[in-house]
Amino acid sequence: MRLGVLDVGSNTVHLLVVDAHRGARPLPAFSHKAELRLAAHLEDGDRLSKQGETKLRAFVQEALQVAEDKGVEDLVAFATSAVRDAANGEEILDRIRETAQVDIKVLAGEDEARLTFLAVRRWFGWSSGRLLVIDIGGGSLEIASGIDEEPDVAISLPLGAVRLTRDWFTADPVPADEVRKLRRHVRAEIARHVGEVARYGPPDQAVATSKTLRQLARIAGAAPSSEGPYVRRQLRHEDVTEWAEKLGGLAPEERARLPGVSERRVPQLPAGAIVADAAMDLFGVSRLEVCPWALREGVILRRLDMLAN
Repeated sequence: MRLGVLDVGSNTVHLLVVDAHRGARPLPAFSHKAELRLAAHLEDGDRLSKQGETKLRAFVQEALQVAEDKGVEDLVAFATSAVRDAANGEEILDRIRETAQVDIKVLAGEDEARLTFLAVRRWFGWSSGRLLVIDIGGGSLEIASGIDEEPDVAISLPLGAVRLTRDWFTADPVPADEVRKLRRHVRAEIARHVGEVARYGPPDQAVATSKTLRQLARIAGAAPSSEGPYVRRQLRHEDVTEWAEKLGGLAPEERARLPGVSERRVPQLPAGAIVADAAMDLFGVSRLEVCPWALREGVILRRLDMLAN
C-alpha cells in the first residue's frame, strides 16, 4: 500500500510517501518538506505565533494535495515538541483539523523516543543486542535503551538544538561565557537521568539518529548522503568534543562551509554539538553508529503493525 506520514517537527515539516506492507522494508516514493522552524516561532515564552500558524496551515494544505496526487491510501500525521510545548498548540491543531480535515496527533516525548527506538531496532536487527538510541531534535532530546522492540526506558528532555539556541545564545559567534553556561545546564539536565538508563546495563551498540547528529558525523568525515543509506557512518566522541569546543566560536559563514551543513541549520549547530558531547560523555559512549531510520520510519512501522492486526 502507499502510506503517507506527515511529520510536524520543530525544525522541518515533512511529508514522506512510502510503498510499504508488513514484513517488507518501506520504500520511499516521494518526499516533500519545508524548514518552517516552528520552535523559533514561539512568542511570549510558550505560544506559537500567528506567523508560525499561518506557515504550518499553508504547508499542511500543500502536503495533503501532494499526498492525493501521489496516490496515498493512508495518511498518518503527528506533531512533536514545538507544538507539544506550545500553550496554544492544541488550539492551533484544532483549527487545522477543522479546515484541512486531517487529524494531527501530538506525540508525547516518551512516545517519540519509543518509536525512534523501534525504527533503529528494525534497521540494525536483533544481533545488535542492547541498544542505546540518542536523538537530538529541534525542541527536545530523546534517549531510549532496551533489548527488545519496546525499550526498557524512554526519556525526553527539553534540550533540542533550536530551543537551546533561542533561549541561551544572544549572538553569533556565540560568546564563550554563554557556551560554558549552556554546557553546565545541559550536563546537569542529562545527568539527572543517567541512572534510569544505566540500571539496565551497558549497551552493546549506541546509535545516533536525527539531522543534527548526522551533520556532526559528516563534519567529522563520514560519507555524504549521496553514497546511500547502507554505507556505515560513525560519530566518535573525541570528534564531537573537538567540534563542540570550536563551533560556537566560528562565524556563521564559516560553519556554513563545513561539509554537510545546511544553511538553515547553521545557527543551531553549536548547541546541538554541546548536547551530543554531553550525552556521549555522561552515558560513556565512545562511538555512535548513525542510523538512517528515525521517528518517521518508526511511525510507519507501527502503523503497518496495527493494520496487520
